[in-house]
Amino acid sequence: MRRYVMLFVAFLFMIVLLTGCWSRRELNDLAISVGMGFDKKDDQVQVTIQIVNPGEVASKRGGTGITTPVSTFKATSQTIFEALRKIATQSPRKVYSSHLRILVISEELAREGITPILDGISRNHEMRTDFYIVVARGTTAENVLNILTPIEKIPSNKLFTTLEMSEKVWAPTVKVRLDSLISDLQTEGKDPVLTGIQIKGDPNEGKLRNNVSQTDPNAILRYSGVAIFKNDKLVGWLNEKESKGYNYILDHVKSTIGHLNCPAGGILAVEIVRSKTKMRGRVDNGNPQIILDVFLEEDVGEVQCKIDLIDPQSIDKLEKTAQKEVESIIESAIQKAKKYDADIFGFGEAIYRADPKYWNKNKDNWKEQFLDLPVHVNAQVKIRRLGTVSDSLVQKTKE
Repeated sequence: MRRYVMLFVAFLFMIVLLTGCWSRRELNDLAISVGMGFDKKDDQVQVTIQIVNPGEVASKRGGTGITTPVSTFKATSQTIFEALRKIATQSPRKVYSSHLRILVISEELAREGITPILDGISRNHEMRTDFYIVVARGTTAENVLNILTPIEKIPSNKLFTTLEMSEKVWAPTVKVRLDSLISDLQTEGKDPVLTGIQIKGDPNEGKLRNNVSQTDPNAILRYSGVAIFKNDKLVGWLNEKESKGYNYILDHVKSTIGHLNCPAGGILAVEIVRSKTKMRGRVDNGNPQIILDVFLEEDVGEVQCKIDLIDPQSIDKLEKTAQKEVESIIESAIQKAKKYDADIFGFGEAIYRADPKYWNKNKDNWKEQFLDLPVHVNAQVKIRRLGTVSDSLVQKTKE
């Protein structure tokens, strides 16, 4: 009998501990923030948040059409924490940031340094680290978050999925989350990068509902280039070709498209279906160097020249041309990084792994050594498939 009494008391105690509704927050009391942006306003920071309008997004009929799927609120203060709380004077609900999808930093603010911003958001217990961080290129973060987008009702979701898709199938963009950005800032021998976002069109027209009620929107959001940071300050940009080179070096390329010059003139499009890069650091007689071994598999996607693809010699020539093209792309990214004296590839980290004693002795003047660092690129390309048509239609038609 005593045993049953003790079990009853134990179960009763457990039930008391499991009643965890004391800190509940009802959904209709929260303003779900999916996008957040930071702009410089004099000596303060302006915080803009993009809030979901549940009635427009969740309606089975696609919304009433009266209001927009999202609304934006903004506030200015010397700290991000204060600015977010000041938004309570505008929003009828408490801002809830656990579902944040995209964080936009203006180019002007990024050039002054992003460490204060990262400190403000990394301490927020409501924020997870699964959102992406981008830089508003040539515009403000507020303008970016005000643009309404087609297909995806919620613009921040559009930015999130577009960044994932562009890195997966095109390769000149970089997905950067909060934890990886902080890690790059704190790692010796590596500088961070962020993808740039631009507004193509009129920003004032883009925030109107008419922007998504026509086949050709007046303003669209488009990822463009990769921002180079030296320590925590933006110093320059990689263009599309250089951004691909960066991703080749870091082994981030999953698939992309390029074109090659045919031996007899014209061009031929190829799809990279597999890419693998191995980075190695080496120190010989006190001289550091980097070796990049790059292997690519390509498929022929389109032929706009006279060429016999059945001939092994033609394929061999194309593979050699592709190797030179890949090496050129990678070299362009390295030269741009050296121009801004920013080791965005983590070459210093590779030297540390190869020779920790050398690194500890020379890390204080690594920036100077980086400018003259020899980087050897060894590319190997194999063309695997020719597509469903083996001969060139251009050649057949002209014959």
